[in-house]
Amino acid sequence: MVIGKWNKSVILTYVGLIVSILGIFLCFNYENSINLAIACLIIAGICDLFDGAIARKCKRTEEEKNFGIQLDSLVDVIDFIALPVTILFKLQMNSWYQLIIIAIFAVCGVARLAYFNITVENNDAPVKYYKGLPVTYTALIFPVFYLLKYVLSLNIFSIVYTILVLGVAMLNILNIKIIKPKGIAYVIFSILAIGMLILYLGVL
Repeated sequence: MVIGKWNKSVILTYVGLIVSILGIFLCFNYENSINLAIACLIIAGICDLFDGAIARKCKRTEEEKNFGIQLDSLVDVIDFIALPVTILFKLQMNSWYQLIIIAIFAVCGVARLAYFNITVENNDAPVKYYKGLPVTYTALIFPVFYLLKYVLSLNIFSIVYTILVLGVAMLNILNIKIIKPKGIAYVIFSILAIGMLILYLGVL
């Protein structure tokens, strides 16, 4: 007998976690692995996009629902904070001010996830808006802006990407409303993600 929940309502969340671990492994062990690591980030984002929808279609106990909420946020720490931080270090963003900004990014991301957890626990109503930018949007924002590397000089790209990281960190904790994706948004995000995967795995 094992603890935890291992049914189909959480399997996609675990898949995203495994893919993110693969991305971190690639960054540490292979020289030219940045595109593959970013592809892993995108795939983790796809898993996160649909794991909630799949979970809601499953018949779950209250304990399984609560477990899913906690699991999702814990996995998000790996998928959308630890993996992006590893990618940033792989990009040689290691000056003193970049280290500070990356640390701020991690702190704001974790704070955003903790805030999300307590708001979900205290609110049974359907969520229409998120407060602050969800950390999962990192899986879209970082890959899209990384494409600037191919049109900017290395120094300019480093500056732009550093500003981007700080901007994302601030958006994570600012009290702004972000519409929760639903319906056609899932299709649009899926098409965009597939297009980005084709770029990173087959074109770039």
